[in-house]
Amino acid sequence: MMKTHQEQLLPGSSTALNEWFDRRFDARFDQRMAASGTPTTPSLSVMVTKGTLDWAYPPFIIASTATALGWEVIMFFTFYGLALLKKKLDLTVSPLGNPAMPMKMPFGPPWFRHREWRIPNLVMAGVPGFERMATAMMKKTIRDKGVAPVAELRQLCIEADVKLIGCQMTVELFGLSRDAFIPEVSEWAGAATYLQLTQGTDVNLFI
Repeated sequence: MMKTHQEQLLPGSSTALNEWFDRRFDARFDQRMAASGTPTTPSLSVMVTKGTLDWAYPPFIIASTATALGWEVIMFFTFYGLALLKKKLDLTVSPLGNPAMPMKMPFGPPWFRHREWRIPNLVMAGVPGFERMATAMMKKTIRDKGVAPVAELRQLCIEADVKLIGCQMTVELFGLSRDAFIPEVSEWAGAATYLQLTQGTDVNLFI
């Protein structure tokens, strides 16, 4: 089968793909510097759409890492992602319908903890309190591995002056009160404002 032009440009392995991305980013960055005549700061925008415990980590880890590297970062929280801006973070895990999620036990002997438990959706849906149990196990795993909690990662982003934007449409759609959210939200805006702020960013992510 003939490969498309894009497939021919992209390398196969993850290592090669990372190297390819770094080269492409450096080349674009150099082009921008040459065009402007002055050094520019790399920028990142992240659209956050999910509000479960497992999906809360990727946007805050990426954003905090980018700021540590000196990047300017904008995060736009919309729909269920808006829950990550609440004063009280009561995040849960929903393993139901997530076949890629391994159920590993955070206790017991090594052979027991390292085994991936493939639990049928019928069991997860039918057993009372299964979601609460899965959430408790993930929180214990996070603590045992020394991973920072979501609230701490969010605070790192706040202290690094990450621009946190809450979706005004989501607030109106679900009848939410702004009082339930942290005061560090930079502004409440819609899609038009988000597009205007991020049209020139170097990297744009949808999570």
